[in-house]
Amino acid sequence: MDRYDVVILGSGQAAKPLALAFAAAGRRVAFVERAHLGGTCVNTGCTPTKTMVASARVAHLARRAGDFGVRTSAVRVDMARVRERTRRIVRQFADSSRAALEAQPGVELMFGAGSFVGPRQLEVSLNDKGGSRRISGDVVVIDTGARTAVPHLEGLEQVPWLDHAGMLELGALPEHLLVLGGGYVGLEFAQMFRRFGSRVTIVQRAKQLLPREDADAAAAIREVLAAEGIEIWLESQARRVTRDGEQIALTCDTRGGERKLEGSHLLLATGRTPNTDSLNLAAAGIEVDTRGHVKVDERLATSASGCSRSAT
Repeated sequence: MDRYDVVILGSGQAAKPLALAFAAAGRRVAFVERAHLGGTCVNTGCTPTKTMVASARVAHLARRAGDFGVRTSAVRVDMARVRERTRRIVRQFADSSRAALEAQPGVELMFGAGSFVGPRQLEVSLNDKGGSRRISGDVVVIDTGARTAVPHLEGLEQVPWLDHAGMLELGALPEHLLVLGGGYVGLEFAQMFRRFGSRVTIVQRAKQLLPREDADAAAAIREVLAAEGIEIWLESQARRVTRDGEQIALTCDTRGGERKLEGSHLLLATGRTPNTDSLNLAAAGIEVDTRGHVKVDERLATSASGCSRSAT
């Protein structure tokens, strides 16, 4: 078993600066990532979504040019080119992160899936070379992030649905996007694709959008989205989904009774679930709550000595 001073499991937003700081302080660091350096923020979150939001804003302003006395022709959005621009910027960020880590003495990158086999001991199933490595660390930092929480919805397994990562890869504009969930992710993509030119409907089970925010703030955001032509159903619980030819049919219980929506694409934006279920945390003595989140104290230390969780 190879021993390191620090093992960082996952490459979320905190991982890179932590690795560089530990290595600069003379620590030997193992940096374990199963897929893409940079985690959600760089690959499927902040960086690509804000890049696409910028493209959507340009389309929105172009359509409003006449309000400012500027004459333009009809605005058309080339989603394939939007996607390629987004991919290019993501690659730049990811490549920059990799170059910085590879240039730092004391940091060893390992691409593979890590899971605990004991206290501060992990087995890493390597991606490229095959096989596995067993490693240990005096300190282990968990920075494995989260993924889309898939709701229990009748018929969902028979319907092609999208999460936020899938939306980023669309090469053609949805005719009618159904957004299930009125949180941050759902609203960001709803406005973005409405500005690109799609018809958009949001289905939210709570009494307001963004239920964790103040009611007046949520109401103001609803007004903005509605003014841009987004249809919003509040207090509406999705019950089942079916595929009718090329259309997706979503049946919901609403304040006015049962209603059915039909759209070309379905985005699931019903929350996030932590990527802890494959880490075998019990072997390390690390406790989680009922939703799978690692329990930590005010210093982000877990229930196991020498193991902590990042702040991202």
